[in-house]
This record gives sequence, C-alpha cells and structure tokens, in this order.
Amino acid sequence: MITDAPSHDEPPDDHARLGAFILGLRARGIHDQRVLGAIETVPRALFLPASLKSQALEDRALPIECGQSIATPSVLAIMLQSAALGPDHRVLDIGTGTGYAAAVMAKLAGQVYTVDRYKTLIDLARDRFSALRLYNVIAECRDGLEGWDEQAPFDRIIVSAAAPDIPAVLLRSLRPGGIMVIATGPAGSQQALLKITAPRDRGLKPLIDHLADVRFVPLMPGRAGNL
Repeated sequence: MITDAPSHDEPPDDHARLGAFILGLRARGIHDQRVLGAIETVPRALFLPASLKSQALEDRALPIECGQSIATPSVLAIMLQSAALGPDHRVLDIGTGTGYAAAVMAKLAGQVYTVDRYKTLIDLARDRFSALRLYNVIAECRDGLEGWDEQAPFDRIIVSAAAPDIPAVLLRSLRPGGIMVIATGPAGSQQALLKITAPRDRGLKPLIDHLADVRFVPLMPGRAGNL
C-alpha cells in the first residue's frame, strides 16, 4: 500500500519549488487556471519510485515500472488545456501509467475511467488514488485500443501513448462534439499530438488540430501477460 501520502505542511523549499514549477508551466503557454490549479494540488512525487521523487518538479518524462514513463508535465498540461475538461464530463484516460494524469483529470472532470495493459500499474495507481481520496476515478486493466464500450460514450478521451493512426473505435466512443487528444506516428520517432473534435453530425468528418510534436511510448494492443 502507498504510505507516503502528501503532507499539507510543505517545507518552505518545497513550496518555493512548486511555485517555480507552476510558473514554468505558465511560461510554456499554460494559461488555464483550472489546469494549473489541478497540477498544483496533485503531488507528482507520490506517483514516482522512491529514487526519482526528488525529480518530481522537473519538467521532463521519467521512467516508471513496467518499462513505461510518466509524461512531461508541460505536455500533460497542453493535453488537458486543449481538452477543456469540465466538471460534468466523463473522461476515458488510456495509458494509466502511474495514475498521475488520471489524478489530475479527477480534479477537473466529473468521472474518470482509466485503463492500462499492465495490471501492476493499475494496482499501484489504485493505491495512490485511495491515498489521495480520489473517489471519482475507476481504474481497470484493459486493452486501451478497444476503448471501454460499457462506459461509452465519453465527453473526452485522453491517450497517453502514440498510435500509428487515429483509432476508429476510440473516435466512435466520443459523444458528438466530444474531444480526443492523442499522439499519432511511428514508435521511436517524432509524433504529432492532435486534438480531435467529433462532429455533431456523424456524417461529417472530425476536426483535427495539431498541438505539438512529441515522443510518446507506443500504444500497444492487448494486456500484458505477466505484469
């Protein structure tokens, strides 16, 4: 179980580092106060292995269990700002990883459904959600490329991994007018982070906006066998 739940009495140095961290996000174009506030209140250190906790307030991706990584905070912030999560939204988060992104989303949305192909990561994330008393997050070990039909449709879908193309099943899981943020492109190379807005009329094509160039881990099919 997670035992290092965050204290509300932060040492002065940590408080100053957090302030500088948030200012750094502002400097990178993050202006949505709700997104900044959510990131400020979710302790990233809780979602990192002990050896990496000191790097929690650095704006870079870090390795985690199962050979995966926790996203760069500024990239996550761009994704969430572009998705414009609202308090009544139902969100599908694909690629739970440590659970950090889902925890931030839980501060912004009504209900978050998060999936990962690694059961080890899901179990760890559940412990962290419990430690933070985030009761509007449901985590399951599932194939992210299959979506979550039982809970669809979703107002928002956030994919923390890169697919070769836009997965049709995920696009069908959006409500009309809903938004998906996903990176597309080959593994190990530069990928395009896209904001995809589902049409109000299913006969029309989705609206696609390019947000940034990124490098994400690939979105793999199926569930991991031993992890």
